[in-house]
Amino acid sequence: MSSFTPRLAPLPKKPEWLRIKIRTGGAFNDVHELVRDLKLHTVCQEARCPNIFECFSNRTATFMILGDNCTRRCGFCAVGKGPMSAPDPEEPRHVAEAVRSMGLKHAVVTSVNRDDLPDQGSGQFARTIEEIRRLNPETRIEVLIPDFQGDAACLDRVLAARPEILNHNLETVPRLYRRVRAGADYRQSLELLARAAAWRDKQDVGRMTKSGVMVGLGESSDELLAVMDGLRESGVDIMTIGQYLRPSLQHLPVERFYTPDEFARLKEEGLARGFSHVESGPLVRSSYHAHEQSERSAHAGSV
Repeated sequence: MSSFTPRLAPLPKKPEWLRIKIRTGGAFNDVHELVRDLKLHTVCQEARCPNIFECFSNRTATFMILGDNCTRRCGFCAVGKGPMSAPDPEEPRHVAEAVRSMGLKHAVVTSVNRDDLPDQGSGQFARTIEEIRRLNPETRIEVLIPDFQGDAACLDRVLAARPEILNHNLETVPRLYRRVRAGADYRQSLELLARAAAWRDKQDVGRMTKSGVMVGLGESSDELLAVMDGLRESGVDIMTIGQYLRPSLQHLPVERFYTPDEFARLKEEGLARGFSHVESGPLVRSSYHAHEQSERSAHAGSV
């Protein structure tokens, strides 16, 4: 009996509105070299973000701390899976130095999941926030955190460092969690966001909470609207909605591509529910134009 390997379905052809303009040279090379020289990682590179050419060319990047390998195996994510390294004690300072060199007024820091660490990596987040603020006191800081496996003490440790924006992505609708976001729990993530919003309100500080989803994984419109409702009930201020793009044949397939008009309607639905800002579009990612998102959200809250 001969062995047989099933043939994977080919990547579907991307529509015209998903074409990406490749820009290198100049500022792109400067950022690439800076990240390399400081031994840092960016989600732009590790997650194969389609906006890397635009962002690096505009001298922006999303820093990814705690290594370039993740303890989880989510079906959508291109970040590496492999041996975990100990947190680099110099990493917080290096991130702060990169923020200063790039002249960032809004810095975004995320991480891989570090379920292997006693503090889930929350201490490294706090130290990175503190170092950025020490070297860049005028810079607004946004952190995109993992779920910390529901550990409230880990979340409180990050919140105590007082980032201006606390972001945690739901990624998809509850029905698809087991397939898309292995090891995570929808209600647990909502509770994390609600706790962050409650901490903000209790401390009476002008911080914001944020979350995002990908579309095109098989969700229904009613499920998306229910997620919006859940986020608003949890006190989330900013929502991002973007098209899922399959990184490789080994990742989850794209069920369908949403049109720009559909993204516009989702934005309208979000704003109607009371989000201070909704960033919705085919190439939108959590940190895409993050500085503009926070500025628009702050302005919306003041009028």
